Amino acid sequence: MSETVVIRSDILIAGAGAAGIAAAIAAAREGKDVVLLERYGMVGGGMTATYVRPFLGTVGNPNIGNEIEERVLKYTSFMTPVESAKAVLAEMLQEAGVRVYLQTQVIRVEKEGRSITKIVASCQGNPLYFTADAYLDTTGDGNLSALAGAEFAIGREGDGLVQPVSTMFTIEGIEPDYGLLCEHEEHYTVLPNGKEYLDLCHKACESGELPPSINIVRLYATGKKGERMVNATQQNKVDPLSPEQLFPAEYALREQIVSVVRFLKKNIPGFENIRVNGSAVTAGIRESRRIIGDYELKVEDLFEGKRFDDAVVEDAHFCIDIHNPDGAGQSETEGCPYEELPYEIPYRSLCPKGFDNLLVAGRSISGDHRAHASYRVMRICMAMGHAAGLAAVQMSDKKCGTREVNVREIQKVLRINGEGAEA
Repeated sequence: MSETVVIRSDILIAGAGAAGIAAAIAAAREGKDVVLLERYGMVGGGMTATYVRPFLGTVGNPNIGNEIEERVLKYTSFMTPVESAKAVLAEMLQEAGVRVYLQTQVIRVEKEGRSITKIVASCQGNPLYFTADAYLDTTGDGNLSALAGAEFAIGREGDGLVQPVSTMFTIEGIEPDYGLLCEHEEHYTVLPNGKEYLDLCHKACESGELPPSINIVRLYATGKKGERMVNATQQNKVDPLSPEQLFPAEYALREQIVSVVRFLKKNIPGFENIRVNGSAVTAGIRESRRIIGDYELKVEDLFEGKRFDDAVVEDAHFCIDIHNPDGAGQSETEGCPYEELPYEIPYRSLCPKGFDNLLVAGRSISGDHRAHASYRVMRICMAMGHAAGLAAVQMSDKKCGTREVNVREIQKVLRINGEGAEA
């Protein structure tokens, strides 16, 4: 029998999406040996695999997300944003010296007491074993934390439903003189034939021309004439953690793409000759596990614009964007989602209860269903990832636990004043 080889690093990060990439680069630039595991054959998560082109949300403090966005957009004169992200993110990880393992998924976690001691992963049927000083879960679904036995919550109160899954895609062949955009639920536009675009969408949903889960077909500019990114498909009541439900959802979403394209070709002047020229390689998941941490960020904190002494993200801003888990449109409003005030995200929300060497960053941090609908987007996740990467550096350097991290040092690097009210 061959001897088991354990791969050692200072920091191990599971999940190479927006938060994981920011965390890995931040830690590696501080001289740390970083291993980054990714279950797909590319890095980028929402930026690449699920085709999310807009960099949504804003944050007040500078972070690696600003550099990532700037470098991705730099190449869009000769690449689509998705293709640019594939190249740029790989380039940045390579420059930083991050050891990236693609096609590698965590399958088991070993621990002693409150500490993770070993990660077991699988790559093409080969078991791989990893150890580190600090572990970061940036999988989006909280997979590493769940395998380690962390507490978590799923869905909204009452019925436990999560936001729908969607497949983003792009279309080309729009007449160059037609500049139709639809970026949100109240983006009203009168078409050349005198009809109002959103009204057409709503009526098509009611009549069955569009599926019952689609009453708005959002169209975003891509930077290329005659092309639009389409955010419309959504499949409700899907448990994104259930392998039995993922393929039926994938099938339904692909069928919805056909329905949406037919609707546009039939009803929208200038769209008669459109065709799909690209789509996500997998369904986009908006919501799954939320890992229970030392502080649960609540929607009331967002409406208040709450400040925290241990803030690691400053002035996060994005609406309470809850795609209806049980139908079309928004969950709580008929038009645009509710707006919050710029808020802070505390370090405590990144610290899973019951663990001393594990942090979470991205959409699976500790928060309620409604707050999650705001902080789940790309720019905010990258800011969280940067902060988590810096915390992991301290954990490795000082051989300390998550709660012994000096948050003030992180705040200095990220230019956060940390003078908020104690929660």
